[in-house]
Amino acid sequence: MKKQIVETRDTLRVIRFPELYRKIGLCRSQIWRLEKQGDFPKSIPLGKASKGWIEADVNAWLEERRGGE
Repeated sequence: MKKQIVETRDTLRVIRFPELYRKIGLCRSQIWRLEKQGDFPKSIPLGKASKGWIEADVNAWLEERRGGE
């Protein structure tokens, strides 16, 4: 059974690439490849040339990768 991370509007947080990299250690091309395959949370547009990831989605992906409950 997958563990669901519940986020409220107050705790919903978007992280940009530098923080994402520190958190998971994958380079941009690896993240892009995983996103394209559907194996990583999709980024969201923040502006014309910027994007970010929902931290709760990234945390859930990490839990799934480590075999979390």
